[in-house]
Amino acid sequence: MSVADWIVLVVTLVGIVLYGIWKSRGQRDMQGYFLDNQSMPWYIVLLSIIGTQASAVTFLSAPGQAYTDGMRFVQYYFGLPLAMVVLCITFVPIFHKLKVFTAYEYLEQRFDLKTRTLTSALFLVQRALSTGISIYAPSIILSSLLGWNIYLTNIIMGGLLIIYTVSGGTRAVSYTQTFQLVIIFAAMFLAGWMVVHLLPEDIGFKEALQVSGKMDKLNVIVTDFDWKDRYNIWSGLIGGFFLALSYFGTDQSQVGRYLTARSVTESRLGLLMNGLVKVPMQFLILLIGAMVFVFYLYFRAPVFFNQAQIKKVYNSEEGVAFKAVEDKYKQLATMKEQQVKEMAAAIKTGDERAIAAKKAALKETDVRSQATREEAIALIKKADPAADTNDTNYIFLHFVVNNLPKGLVGLLIAIIFLAAWGSIAAALNSLASTTVIDIYQRMFKKEETDAHYLSVSRWWTVFWGLFCIVVAQFASQLGSLIEAVNILGSLFYGVILGIFLVAFYCKRIGGSATFWAAIVSEIGVIVIYLLNIVSFLWLNAIGCFLVIIIATLFQLIGGKKRTVEVRS
Repeated sequence: MSVADWIVLVVTLVGIVLYGIWKSRGQRDMQGYFLDNQSMPWYIVLLSIIGTQASAVTFLSAPGQAYTDGMRFVQYYFGLPLAMVVLCITFVPIFHKLKVFTAYEYLEQRFDLKTRTLTSALFLVQRALSTGISIYAPSIILSSLLGWNIYLTNIIMGGLLIIYTVSGGTRAVSYTQTFQLVIIFAAMFLAGWMVVHLLPEDIGFKEALQVSGKMDKLNVIVTDFDWKDRYNIWSGLIGGFFLALSYFGTDQSQVGRYLTARSVTESRLGLLMNGLVKVPMQFLILLIGAMVFVFYLYFRAPVFFNQAQIKKVYNSEEGVAFKAVEDKYKQLATMKEQQVKEMAAAIKTGDERAIAAKKAALKETDVRSQATREEAIALIKKADPAADTNDTNYIFLHFVVNNLPKGLVGLLIAIIFLAAWGSIAAALNSLASTTVIDIYQRMFKKEETDAHYLSVSRWWTVFWGLFCIVVAQFASQLGSLIEAVNILGSLFYGVILGIFLVAFYCKRIGGSATFWAAIVSEIGVIVIYLLNIVSFLWLNAIGCFLVIIIATLFQLIGGKKRTVEVRS
């Protein structure tokens, strides 16, 4: 990066940190540290919710996902708006009326301590693992730009985030997320505009869309039903609905965002607006990836986007063979450049026969390019058996670093850091709050001062930060980060949601039946995933229904009926 890029990057990041520290001044108790004394207006709640969900993984990996697999990933979010409506009717008023710090406090009042503790533990496991992956995402940037060791970079990035979160609490997280998102949206808009602007003069946005569509990158809606297909409209609407319902209704990293609102109405407004904003936001981010694909049809793409890995191969025994494969790939890229120009010209004339012929030729060359790329990946693996051979997460980064003007590169890199800081800080804050409120305070130290619990909360934030750094060291083997995070969540979210739905609506089912049903269901979900019976989105619905059905059976077998009045 240039000096201008480094100046923009450093000024942006330092400004955010100082802003967060300034906004978080005066926190002296748990109510202020975790809930900001419930003083947030709805628009801050909205931006905080979006900022918590939209991590660096979203802005780094999603364009690469569209580049490789098209825009069908957006269907993953189709169930979210409906989930927001259900949450506003059910979960939000209950949590506000009970004046809880965490979502899991309610479960002890409804069931018992062991069910509350189990649910808290399930949350802690999946959120800590997901946060480790989120730490790895911005580490990729520093590692690629500066040639740093990725493991050392994870430690540096995680250490900065621990300091950032421990010092601020919920108020710092929420207000800095608001500022961050303004910068993020502006920068992503500029990046999208630059992709189209850098295309040949005779290719505008309309023509780029047409080319992208012919190459099957605008596959927003996939109606074919297939249990194993990860992204189609059915898995998105049904599986995505249950995932969103669990994530926003039972994951403390999100529940903690809207519990800070001034009232039930403010919480509802924040959630409903999130349902309206999230799908078009994700659509536009994926569209940038589809446009980057078109860009690399006209301008030669590298055989592998992780340039740091290529340099390692050059210096190995496989270097000569790799360069030969690279030359072959460049020749095919030159052919694609000519073929895409011919197809674009045919599209302008409207000659369907010519369009079909040019499209077939371009696709055939693209298939040959992919085969050549596989040869290159095999050589990378041979040269370095520990190498990360999935470069989806590097595609957008490569475009930004190599094609955008000075200053804008630094801003785009800054937004990926900002997105990471916002989501990871919220996650660490929620991990600490759940540990202290649901385990430490409830089971070990029940009658301590607020000052004691505040101090313990900061130390647990440090602990979870260190744990997530350890997880980040293994994240390079997980492929597409945005998929890895969502798969991990789907392994747990359905079961957690099932526990809450039993609590809300199955008043005759007691704690023991729900506790054992949750354990059996979690084992079942993991087995189904390992056997690859269905795609991961369906696991959310399966886990939820398993808990409800098994808990009902256990209650009937146990012979005891427990009628509980749910305070809502």
